[in-house]
Amino acid sequence: MHLAFTPEQQAFRTEVRAWMEAHAPKFRDLKTLECKEGFDAHVAWERELASGNWGMVTWPEEYGGRGLDLIRWLIFEEECYRAGAPLRANQNGIFLLGPTVMEYGTPEQRARFLTPMAKGEIMWCQAWSEPGAGSDMAAIRTKAIRDGDHYLITGQKTWSSRAAFADWCFGLFRTDPESKRHKGLSFILLPLNTPGVSVRPIRQLHGDTGFAEIFFDDVRVPVENRIAAEGEGWNVAMATAGFERGLMLRSPARFQAAAKRLVELYRANADRAAPGLRETVLKCWMDAEAYALNTYMVAASIQAGGKIGAEASLNKIFWSELDRSLHRAAMSLLGSHAELRPQTGANEWLDGYIFSLSGPIYAGSNEIQRNIVAERMLGLPR
Repeated sequence: MHLAFTPEQQAFRTEVRAWMEAHAPKFRDLKTLECKEGFDAHVAWERELASGNWGMVTWPEEYGGRGLDLIRWLIFEEECYRAGAPLRANQNGIFLLGPTVMEYGTPEQRARFLTPMAKGEIMWCQAWSEPGAGSDMAAIRTKAIRDGDHYLITGQKTWSSRAAFADWCFGLFRTDPESKRHKGLSFILLPLNTPGVSVRPIRQLHGDTGFAEIFFDDVRVPVENRIAAEGEGWNVAMATAGFERGLMLRSPARFQAAAKRLVELYRANADRAAPGLRETVLKCWMDAEAYALNTYMVAASIQAGGKIGAEASLNKIFWSELDRSLHRAAMSLLGSHAELRPQTGANEWLDGYIFSLSGPIYAGSNEIQRNIVAERMLGLPR
């Protein structure tokens, strides 16, 4: 595959690079997103991006975007990582809910929700998983019972990403209490400061709170906050899951940057690296480049009118396994030093390694994604 950029795309890269070099340095070395101070600092970065109209470059201008194509978004991401810019605090909003509202929302809902996302004014979290419904979202039991022009929501969500510090949540709720499995579910948005909502942070092994439980006790939510028709939540959620597994949540630049740091780490520790680690590092670098090239190919296909379907599952398997391989190789290179917190360099790799272990689980477990690939891409029987 030959990858070449047009003069217009090169000019766009130059523009992004200049802006990032002028603005990103003061936001380096922020605390983790999983503590309040770090989250607030990342929100400040979201608003800094919005000040330059970089909040979500692929969105239409009327919703706070620039109306650019996917190729320019990939270039934008490369320049973000090149500049060492922070991760996006509002990834659940801009990468997952935003495209969902764009596809399924009414014009009023698009106007109401998309621009504040692009401007970094409202932070979003997911409210999907429940204590008895993790990977199996069809087992959701939290109810949203119609009461005139409102729903009364009762139940519990857990492992809600960013819920400890977010402003709003989007989730699946059972609007038909007699329904089973995929039927009778609706996709509803609500602010977390609504009366009857309780948020309890979940402290992780390293002590930070990247997740939370959300409890609903007769929470009144306007019907106008429902996306798509009542009972059509499963289809909407599957579209959101496709965005999560597809192109935007994990851009290639994330892994190319990690692969570059891994090569630098190997060079600094080559004299004491275990046999075979050189080949492992090389494979990680090649896989990161292959993922980038494949993503450019998919983006070009989408721009030509194609769609991404079950391939999103294959995509998710690849990037989650790649992330784990990159960080496992770093742990091997660092040896016993990898366990020293805080040690310059090792601390970042250790946190990344711990997070990478969750990659095969979130956004749909890889076991389920392999089933999807087998059935929908390879045509194998259930």
